[in-house]
Amino acid sequence: MNARAFLEVLTRAALVVCSVLTVVVLLAAMPNHRAPVQEQQPPPGQQTSSRTSKDGMGAMHHDGMAMKDDSDEKLSEGNAVHAMMRGQHHGNGPHMHMTSSRPRTRADQERAEQIAAELRSGIEKYKDYHAALADGYKIFLPNIPLPEYHFTNYWNGFLEAFTFDPARPTSLLYKRTAEGYELVGAMYTMPKNATEEQLNARVPLSVASWHLHTNLCMPAHKDGARVDWTKFGLRGSISTEEACEAAGGRFRPSIFGWMIHVYPFEDSPDKVFAH
Repeated sequence: MNARAFLEVLTRAALVVCSVLTVVVLLAAMPNHRAPVQEQQPPPGQQTSSRTSKDGMGAMHHDGMAMKDDSDEKLSEGNAVHAMMRGQHHGNGPHMHMTSSRPRTRADQERAEQIAAELRSGIEKYKDYHAALADGYKIFLPNIPLPEYHFTNYWNGFLEAFTFDPARPTSLLYKRTAEGYELVGAMYTMPKNATEEQLNARVPLSVASWHLHTNLCMPAHKDGARVDWTKFGLRGSISTEEACEAAGGRFRPSIFGWMIHVYPFEDSPDKVFAH
């Protein structure tokens, strides 16, 4: 048994003994949030028959699969995911912390190109999004219009806290099309307490930037639909614990964990590791 296989066996055992460790890398680590239940939603343009009912808890059921109604947290999550999209990262700010850039070396460039090549080969089969679903990837927020959709494999995310395999990303990135979903990239993750040296060891900081979503102020549960989202959430004006407490909100210094997007099917290195 090689070292990598042995380490993966150890991590599987650790998961069984102490499943709480999965919280470290779950992308849905927002307050009171549960990992999203996958809706087997048909691709746009296709018809499906489903029975829909509503219970006393406000949960919708499609073909026996439970879903939550949209809520204040769903809206905030939608804002958060939208902020993760390509072209939405504009450097450090109240709700975004990005790693420091480093001088680019030839060794870094070669390592980044190797990572992209291994990722491209590893996820090629997921150009058919049904293959991703069959392999345990879950669609995150399928009912909210987004420029890209995260299909997340939570077991892969757990493993990424301990090991790195470029062909095994935490999430796949898709764009919705008339026929279903088009694979455009992938996302790697690391725990929020990872250092820049640890991040650089995964994907060189001279080539790409990791990002961390910070200073989240969530409104009180009782506010419901009356929430002023210009103040709360990852696009809101509140970015300090003091201001959040004054507004009656719930503050989180950081959420999710470190993330980096890679677009291995692009035709230039700058586009592959788009900031």
